[in-house]
Amino acid sequence: MNKGFTLAEVLVTLGIIGVVSAMTVPTLMQNHQKKTYIVQLHKFYNELSQAMLQYQTDKNAVNLKEAGLNSSAALKSFFTNYFKVVNDCGADQTPCLAPKAEYKNMVGRSIGTTCDGYMTIASGASFGYIYSGGTVLYTLYLDTNGQKGPNIAGRDIFAIYIYNNGLIDDNGGANGAPLTKEEREASYNSHCSQATGSTWYGCFGKILNDNWEMNY
Repeated sequence: MNKGFTLAEVLVTLGIIGVVSAMTVPTLMQNHQKKTYIVQLHKFYNELSQAMLQYQTDKNAVNLKEAGLNSSAALKSFFTNYFKVVNDCGADQTPCLAPKAEYKNMVGRSIGTTCDGYMTIASGASFGYIYSGGTVLYTLYLDTNGQKGPNIAGRDIFAIYIYNNGLIDDNGGANGAPLTKEEREASYNSHCSQATGSTWYGCFGKILNDNWEMNY
């Protein structure tokens, strides 16, 4: 006599599989998306680090300001010469980035994205740049996938800070870069996902602390 599963047993098994899938697939999808954001962020980080090192070498300088990165115009020239810029939006945020109103932090608070200029590079990443001229030489608001969503700080858009010594880090270092783990953690807790206030940095430093993992 042939033995097999009854229809009821098959339906129960399929039901269990469905419940397990419903519980695990969203988490798997979320983790996959986080890894995608991190890969894009890390790629830009490496490209920018190499470009700044080459810039200093070409200028035979010991820091970025000495190399000539001493104005917003010089910063624009640096990106134009050391990256493949596919769209220079000038002072207009769109179409390089999404419209200002679309950018929020992780708890839904609007964030500021006003910069001196905006560009999109060949990788698909877009950024706005702000020249500061101090220990933090300039700030980038980097959207790793351009206008595409979710346009959330700490997911696909990050505030990253470039110091005169050529290091890329977060904001908040009392002695410049590199920041200590404690300084990065403090910036993350005080700014990254807060419901009030106007600043939204700190997410990038948390990722550096966690060895390029998005654990928040």
